[in-house]
Amino acid sequence: MPVHKAVVKASVGLHARPAAVFVRAVTETGLPVTIGKDGAGPVDARSLLQVMTADFEHGCEVELGVSDAALDGAQSRQAAEEALRILSDLLESQGAA
Repeated sequence: MPVHKAVVKASVGLHARPAAVFVRAVTETGLPVTIGKDGAGPVDARSLLQVMTADFEHGCEVELGVSDAALDGAQSRQAAEEALRILSDLLESQGAA
């Protein structure tokens, strides 16, 4: 399973506008991305409601992932890894702020 870690840099965490920006970016990948943090199971990163209610606060470390079952071959795995890197960069650049 491709995974990537990131730190949420938006000053309000993933709430309201930052969450909407992030979820839109996830949806554009076309991949079933999950997002989770220590102490809480992963949620569907394509769901604004799930992302907002998971309480991803400013400074928390999150793990983004895509299930191997959603991938079909090395090229898809590489595309998933690249998508996760871009999403991680978004979270860490305050682009979701």
